[in-house]
Amino acid sequence: MNKKTLLLFGFIILKFILQYSLISSDYDLQRDEYLHLDQAHHLAWGYLSVPPFTSWISYIIYLLGNSVFWIKFFPSLFGALTIVVVWKAIEELKGSLFALILGATCVFFSALLRLNTLYQPNSFDVLCWTTFYFILIKYINSKNSKWFFIGAIVFAFGFLNKYNIGFLIIGLIPAILLTEERKIFVQSKLYIAFVLGLLLIMPNLLWQYTNGFPVIHHLKELAETQLVNVDRLEFLKSQVLFFIGSFFVIVFGLLALLLYKPFQKYKLFFWSLVFTLAVFMYFKAKDYYAIGLYPIYISFGSVYLASQLKEGWKRYLQPVLILLPILLFIPMYKAFFPNKSPEYVVEHAKTYQKYGLLRWEDGKDHLLPQDFADMLGWKELAVKVDSVSATLPDLEHTLILCDNYGQAGAINYYSKNKKVIAHSFNADYVNWIRVDKKIKDVILVKEDDDDDKERKREILLFDTVYLAGKRINKFAREPEISIYVLRGAKVDVNKRIKDEMERKKNYDD
Repeated sequence: MNKKTLLLFGFIILKFILQYSLISSDYDLQRDEYLHLDQAHHLAWGYLSVPPFTSWISYIIYLLGNSVFWIKFFPSLFGALTIVVVWKAIEELKGSLFALILGATCVFFSALLRLNTLYQPNSFDVLCWTTFYFILIKYINSKNSKWFFIGAIVFAFGFLNKYNIGFLIIGLIPAILLTEERKIFVQSKLYIAFVLGLLLIMPNLLWQYTNGFPVIHHLKELAETQLVNVDRLEFLKSQVLFFIGSFFVIVFGLLALLLYKPFQKYKLFFWSLVFTLAVFMYFKAKDYYAIGLYPIYISFGSVYLASQLKEGWKRYLQPVLILLPILLFIPMYKAFFPNKSPEYVVEHAKTYQKYGLLRWEDGKDHLLPQDFADMLGWKELAVKVDSVSATLPDLEHTLILCDNYGQAGAINYYSKNKKVIAHSFNADYVNWIRVDKKIKDVILVKEDDDDDKERKREILLFDTVYLAGKRINKFAREPEISIYVLRGAKVDVNKRIKDEMERKKNYDD
C-alpha cells in the first residue's frame, strides 16, 4: 500500500471517528430521521416527503438492528466517500501529494461535518453531485462515451434520493452551451444514456403520477411556508460559511478555470457554478441545497495552488495552507454542532446569533438553532406515551394519533410497547394509517398551541376525554406536548379516519 493510499485511509478513519463525537448525549435523533427510519416499514417507489432511496438505506439499518450507531454510520460513509471522490478528482487533474492532502483537508473541515451528522438525504445528495462532476471531468479528459452511462446511473440514484440534483442539470446545460464542449449534444450515445437514466427513475415518476404529483404540492407548500422567509443575501453569506476554511481554495479554483491554461478545457465548470447559484437564488432555495456544488471546485483550487507554489517557499507555505482550513473551521466547530448542552447554547446566544443560527424557517430567532431544538424531547415523549398506553385495557383497538410526523416517528422508534403504532395525518403517515381493526380508544398527542377547531369537535365524540400527561421541554421545537386519552367512541372512528386520509391525500388542508 503506497503513501497516497495510506493517507486516504487515514482521512476516512478520522472522518468516522470525528462524526461519532460531534453530538452531545443531551440530544436525541432529529425529527426528520424518525420519519426516514419509519419508511423502512413502508417500502414504496415514492413518498410525500422524499424519493425512495432513503427508505432502502433505512431498511438496511433496520436489518442491522436500528441502533443509533448504524443510523449515523451511513451519512458518515457518504461523507467519507465524498472525500474519496475529491481525492480521485485531484488525481485526475494531475495534482501532487500536497494537492491531495489540501483538498481532503478542505472537504473534511467544512459544513459536511455538520451535514453528515444527520440521517437525511443531504449527505448522499452531496456525494452524487460531486461524483457527477467527477465523471464529467473524466469524460472531458478521455472523450469516452462510457462516462455518459455511468453519469446517467449516478444521476438516477441522485434523483431517487433527492430531486435537488435536478438543479445540477439546469445549471450545467447552459454552461456546456457556452463552451466548446457543446459538441457533446451531437453525440448519439448521450441520448441513449439519457434514456437509461429515464428508465431508472421511471418507477418514481410513475409513483408521482399515480399519486397526483405530491412533489408539486410539497414544493408549493415549501415556498409558501419556508422559502418565503429566505433572504438572498443570507443565502450567499451561508455559502461562504459552509466552506469558510476552504473558501480561498474555491476562489482560486474558479480563477484557475478562467486563467490557468491546463484548466481551459474545464471552463464549463466556472459557468456551471454561476448558473446553478443563480437558479438557486431565483427560487429562493434553502442555503444548504447548494452545498453539493463546492467539493469539486476544491479539487481545481488545490491542484492550482499546489502548482503555483515556488520551490523555495513550499516548505513554509504548504503547512500554512493545510492549517488554514483547520484554524478557520474552529469557530464553526464551536457553534455549528450540537456538541454543547442546550443551557450552554442559551448562555452563549450571541455566538450563535452572529452566524444566523438562531433564525428558524419561520424567519424568527429562537433559543436554539432549529436543528438542535428538533433533537430534544422525543425520547421523553415516547416514555410518557408508553406510560399512558399501559393504563388502557385494549391496545389492540387503540390508535395513537399525533399532530405531526416527528411525534409519530419518535414514538415508534423509542416506544417499548409495540402493540400499538403511532400515526399522523401529517407527511407520509397519511398513507400508512391502518384501520383494519375497529378503533375504540384514541391516544391523542398534540401541541399545546394547536388551534385546530375540528380536532376539538372530535374530542366531544367520545364518552370519556381526559388529559393523561404532558411533555414539557422549553428547549424543544415543540415546548409543550399534551397527551389526551379519548375513550368510548360514540361514532365510527374508522370511517372518520378514512375520510381524513382521503382529504389529506387530496391536499385539502
